[in-house]
Amino acid sequence: MSALAVNAIPVITIDGPSGAGKGTVAQRLADRLGWALLDSGAVYRAAALHALDSGADLDDESAVVAAFDDFQARFEPTDTGVRVWLAGRDVTDELRTERTADAASRVATMVGVRARLLEAQREFRKAPGLIADGRDMGSVVFPDATLKVFLTASVTTRAERRIKQLAAAGIEHDASAVTQEIEARDARDSGRSIAPLSQMPDALRIDSSQLGIDEVVERIVRFIPPSG
Repeated sequence: MSALAVNAIPVITIDGPSGAGKGTVAQRLADRLGWALLDSGAVYRAAALHALDSGADLDDESAVVAAFDDFQARFEPTDTGVRVWLAGRDVTDELRTERTADAASRVATMVGVRARLLEAQREFRKAPGLIADGRDMGSVVFPDATLKVFLTASVTTRAERRIKQLAAAGIEHDASAVTQEIEARDARDSGRSIAPLSQMPDALRIDSSQLGIDEVVERIVRFIPPSG
């Protein structure tokens, strides 16, 4: 498919901080529209886990980038999200740990890492359309998106959601530590020099603190431009 044809494929981007509900909303929206799904968080977590497994020092950008020489990841959409394999190993559950999430936030600040993963993310753009969630989907990866959404929620709400996720997965956690990590991650994501988390001027802002998933999806659907 030509570059012109690819660029004509509609994209809805959903950016926002951790815990705002981007992943679930994106999944529901992709299912409803029958579109492809890009969970950029899974891409970065897979990259971070690969770096950790490779023994790379996360404080050494050159070492982390070098680890990508044998990066082999596969992403498979399912009814409950995206399953991820690294070198043939299912690492989906490992991607949900705080260790991997923290590592992903750290490597995401690295210019070399973002450059290596940019085209990989753009390859998810396939007909009839793509729903892409992350931090810089509308600003960097798909600046020509058909609709840009900035989904946010209060720190308290996001911490409560994360704690419930960890508890449901049987992962030990400390409520105070979870809140502190979310605040630290927000600071890193918003303060990094390359592709910082920020709301684009042309993005639809939705605060999900008091909204259910279906309510958020309905609000987004109302703003999707008619095709053709």
